[in-house]
Amino acid sequence: MLDLENYIREVKDFPKPGVTFKDISPLLANREATDYCVSQLVALLPSTKIDKVVGIESRGFFFGMLLAEKLDAGFVAIRKPGKLPYKTLKEPYALEYGMDALEIHEDAITAGDRVLLHDDVLATGGTARAACNLVEKLGGKIVQFDFLIELEFLKGRQKLEAYDVKSLLQY
Repeated sequence: MLDLENYIREVKDFPKPGVTFKDISPLLANREATDYCVSQLVALLPSTKIDKVVGIESRGFFFGMLLAEKLDAGFVAIRKPGKLPYKTLKEPYALEYGMDALEIHEDAITAGDRVLLHDDVLATGGTARAACNLVEKLGGKIVQFDFLIELEFLKGRQKLEAYDVKSLLQY
């Protein structure tokens, strides 16, 4: 059994002073730790079949793809505006310093798809909530949100109260 916290590097004052960034690069660089992480994320899931794993740009793509492979599911990328080449739906959301938005291809989710929504970090919950809104607008059903890291002091889970939310590491 690995202690995944040993593979999370803390970078002080990134991306701005006062913030301690949780860098997952050492985890990704270690094959054994990556495999263990994927197995632990899969263990958090209910026994329900997952049709699509949705990963949020960009660090949600790393484990999102691996989870999709392990679950024999499709993978869907949710990205920042202007990054997807086909017709998209857009969902704006508030940041502490302004607004941002996410987009999904309009044909990425089929009505009734059972969806695992994955990202690396749950912070304030705004990004995850926006991603959820996009999936649900397309008729997908969120089975679970899962995160590698949850920054509990930012209370992001509150924006996702109606859903099953799991995280491997809490800070």
